[in-house]
Amino acid sequence: MHSENLSKIICACAAALALAVGVIGMGAGKAEYTLPAQPAEEAAPAGEAEAEVSEGGLTRADIQYLSVDAPATSSADGVITAAEWESVYPEIVVSMGANAENEYHVSYLEESPYLVNIYEGYGFAKDYESARGHSYTLDDVAATERPHPTANCLTCKTPNFTKLVNDQGVSAYTMDFNEVHAQMQETVSCYNCHGNEAGNGGVRVVTHSYVHEALGENVDTFDPSTMVCGQCHIEYYFIPETKEAMMPYDSFETMGPEAVYAYYQNIGFSDWTQESTGAQLLKAQHPEFETVSNGKHAKLLNCADCHMPIEKSADGVVYHSHKLQSPLENEALLETCAACHGDTDMVEFVHGIQDEITARETEVGTKLSDFKDKLAEANQSGSKSEEELNEIRSIYREAQWYFDYCYVENSEGAHNSQLSRDCLDRSEELIESGMTYFA
Repeated sequence: MHSENLSKIICACAAALALAVGVIGMGAGKAEYTLPAQPAEEAAPAGEAEAEVSEGGLTRADIQYLSVDAPATSSADGVITAAEWESVYPEIVVSMGANAENEYHVSYLEESPYLVNIYEGYGFAKDYESARGHSYTLDDVAATERPHPTANCLTCKTPNFTKLVNDQGVSAYTMDFNEVHAQMQETVSCYNCHGNEAGNGGVRVVTHSYVHEALGENVDTFDPSTMVCGQCHIEYYFIPETKEAMMPYDSFETMGPEAVYAYYQNIGFSDWTQESTGAQLLKAQHPEFETVSNGKHAKLLNCADCHMPIEKSADGVVYHSHKLQSPLENEALLETCAACHGDTDMVEFVHGIQDEITARETEVGTKLSDFKDKLAEANQSGSKSEEELNEIRSIYREAQWYFDYCYVENSEGAHNSQLSRDCLDRSEELIESGMTYFA
């Protein structure tokens, strides 16, 4: 399978740049956004199915959430770091640091060479590496060979950039990447999911202003423990004029792949124009939030239930581990699966789904690459009229969208196998329709 397998499917929010003194002076200091109050752990969206999750005999009811004064911070932007919270939450901070143990790394372009052809003319054709997780966000974004001239590429890489955007507004997105990156202090950390409250009373905070701008009051219709992860594990685009990150939907009803594609069609958006085909194409990002939300799991579970086991320290402290894990690699988390799947061998079951989806991706991706070659040949030879070419380009654009939407979702079908199948089937149907022009 091309993805980092389920052990690398992490559910936590990511943020962006460190706001050191030199950065503060680069733009207006007027705050444009204030984080709203967020619900505590026991709160759940109205009408949501409630399932008490037992992990290793422990449940959420065993966690005693603290309400303490936040420690002082030395950060110029006011973000309280994990190191500064460690005296209050030693178990959580230590478990979060264990994410650095993830050294899994693979080139998707080597695993799936047809991607180079499909992404021709875009940065992902040059460099498409698996992410190593939250502990490496700043290193990985700096190392990529994909162009990143402006700071918007840091949107989900460090808490400090999120704070910068919240303080300064959208002008932060167009700052110079290298200048801002050099001043970053922390990778994904406490502030991303809790603001400066760091979980006091179980509070989680959606820190990204673009989420509130896009969803408005609908942000409260999602489980907070999923929403804090979903604010970064999403499909997004950059608004061309401001480079601001934005979500292409405003509610649950408008967040499926069909609706998102319609959104992009309506605003006439494309990520790039492919020179060889003349097609204006979309590059899906990593729509884990959308994929999970449109499936069965979201009705019963949130991201923490499946990826953050409840543990007890040697001195009796019960806490959500912040070492983000696959339920297939943690016995306590597997108990969550058993509530619905019974005695099913979940490791074998899920790997079977992932093998199936990966094989289908290879099959459909290869067909898409062939379709692209036919279109490129016709575009360059003049064998088709411009009207015919535009018809084929439209089909290719949509086929590429549905393929990519599945390919870049990092669970390989485990989050929502039916949606993965549907996207690949839809892409294949479009490819076959487009190829009739060359029969």
